[in-house]
Amino acid sequence: MAGQRFTSLDVFRGLTVAFMIVVNTSGPGAEPFAQLSHAKWFGLTLADLVFPAFLFAVGNAMSFGDPKAGTAGVYLWKVVKRAAILFLLGYLMYWFPFVQATADGWALNPVEHTRIPGVLQRIALCFLAAAVAVRWLDIPKLIGLCAVLLLGYWGALLAFGPPGEQFSQLGNIGAQIDRAVIGIDHMYAKGKGYDPEGLFSTLPAIVNVLAGYLAGRYIRSQSDLRPDLRQVAIRLAIAGAVIIAAALAWSLAFPLSKRLWTSSFALINIGIDLGLLAGLIAYVELAKLRFGVRFCEVFGRNPLAIYLFSELLVTVLQLIRLPSGKGLYDVAGALFQAVVPGALGALLCAIAYMLVCWGFGYALDRNRILIKI
Repeated sequence: MAGQRFTSLDVFRGLTVAFMIVVNTSGPGAEPFAQLSHAKWFGLTLADLVFPAFLFAVGNAMSFGDPKAGTAGVYLWKVVKRAAILFLLGYLMYWFPFVQATADGWALNPVEHTRIPGVLQRIALCFLAAAVAVRWLDIPKLIGLCAVLLLGYWGALLAFGPPGEQFSQLGNIGAQIDRAVIGIDHMYAKGKGYDPEGLFSTLPAIVNVLAGYLAGRYIRSQSDLRPDLRQVAIRLAIAGAVIIAAALAWSLAFPLSKRLWTSSFALINIGIDLGLLAGLIAYVELAKLRFGVRFCEVFGRNPLAIYLFSELLVTVLQLIRLPSGKGLYDVAGALFQAVVPGALGALLCAIAYMLVCWGFGYALDRNRILIKI
């Protein structure tokens, strides 16, 4: 089974990328549905499930390789190189389009105000930490590391934040570290002193990657016989339900917060991801159903390339200004609002844009182009 590729993993990853694009590119002109916006600080929405699911998928994909293969030096070089490329791509994505018009012509966008943390940057750091851990730690020690990261993060926030402000936007120790190490000018502009992908809050996010890896290792440990896969799906679903219950109980003391990436938030997403993966194994691998599978596979085979395309294209569209001063994506949003006003129109615009990105992914897949980093 070590060489078997699970279609359900591609579907899981594809669903995540498709939903991520819809959330990130809501049509202009109206507020999106509340569930398609991130919770302001505490709470949980559908949009909050996307990024943790992508990290879980990263870990799951890692499990289908052999972290013990090759020498330690070669392994570390490959891991560090991949993490560095991911981090750099994330940084360049925020710096893009690199130049801006001035009264005297063109000038580089100021590096001193370019955001350093970000989505791809967090993926890079989590991948690096998880890859090192799975090389040198066995399964019990990996589980122990997960517990240390989740409990340690909780304890650090309580111990080092100002009394009454340990979980606040600017008072939490993570925001303090980011301001001291990164500087406000290189942080999330709307955060005004905190960054949702900051350095310290990356620690519990590593657990989402490790959980995906452990789930994948468990699946690999089973035989490829149909009855065994049914048991795998059932056990994953049960584990997911137990973890969700534990996370909800923990949230009474450590509230769910995607922006703070609280340990309860990391845990509840792991439970949800296990349940979703179990359902996809049952749907794809056991029932052999195909509806929607091909669509998701296109996203799942080139997830990072399609994600980058989605982020850069919408920026380019907004750079192209019409005489009215509106960018092309603003115009697209206005067209949808003219036909279907409100949140539904914003959603339909985002879905249409997601389908454009799917077309890019389909072109890559049809030409058998797999962009790996």
